[in-house]
Amino acid sequence: MATFVERLHKITSANKSLVCIGLDPDQDLLPIRDVYDFCVKIIDEVQGDIVALKPNLAFFEAMGIDGLRVLERIITHVRCYYPEILLIGDGKRSDIGSTSIKYASAMFRFWDFDAVTVNAFAGRDSIQPFLDYSDKGVFVWCKSSNPGGSVFQNIEYYDESLGEDSHLYHLIARKVVDWNVNGNAGLIVGATYPSELARVRQIAPGLPILVPGIGAQEGSLKHAVESGIDLERPNLLISSSRKILYASGSVDEYPKASHQAVLNLNHEINGTLASLDRRY
Repeated sequence: MATFVERLHKITSANKSLVCIGLDPDQDLLPIRDVYDFCVKIIDEVQGDIVALKPNLAFFEAMGIDGLRVLERIITHVRCYYPEILLIGDGKRSDIGSTSIKYASAMFRFWDFDAVTVNAFAGRDSIQPFLDYSDKGVFVWCKSSNPGGSVFQNIEYYDESLGEDSHLYHLIARKVVDWNVNGNAGLIVGATYPSELARVRQIAPGLPILVPGIGAQEGSLKHAVESGIDLERPNLLISSSRKILYASGSVDEYPKASHQAVLNLNHEINGTLASLDRRY
């Protein structure tokens, strides 16, 4: 069975894309009432020009049991018609002991996600149950896209092993590199902090980086690609949610408007890669 990273490289190259769509269905913003139809019509329209879908569990959980059933139907649709597209369960899960084991089982065995997002605050043993699924991807929250994240993530300390001043998010990146025994770990760094993204890439060459914050949070796509691109392969997932999902409020036009938003992202990404003399 192909690993998550192998599948990521394959679809990135095949679709000439780094775009991951965050599925954040907000019922107050939908042009139609049926959440399943809304998501599936967009997926059907864009599937040849993206590499991943990232369902945000909060938006489905907020709809109660009906929302979870919608999520299950969406996953079934993608698995049936577009099995090459990667599904990333975005829940920032982690805990200690048996709880984390059950979280990992739920995300990988029940929901059958190809990758998940996790929080490393409780240390290695809290995310090891996820890493133990060696064919699955595990994206560790490193530097978030929101301004308030700096309160903790940018805490400074002196790293005696390196003989230099460092930040907490640097330490997270270094630890994830050390924990990447199965070759399935990745990092999450917001596009709103391109210099921090560049530093994380220096610390973690070879690891996939998931980059949220493009679009509604006004992260610079060009700077994100320039800062996060890896040495040999892009190893980058550019995640956008609202800019794609709600590109149009028209009942008839929203799928094509979402597709055009994806094409625009790909065009800018590919232009940046070309300026760097880089390819897929």
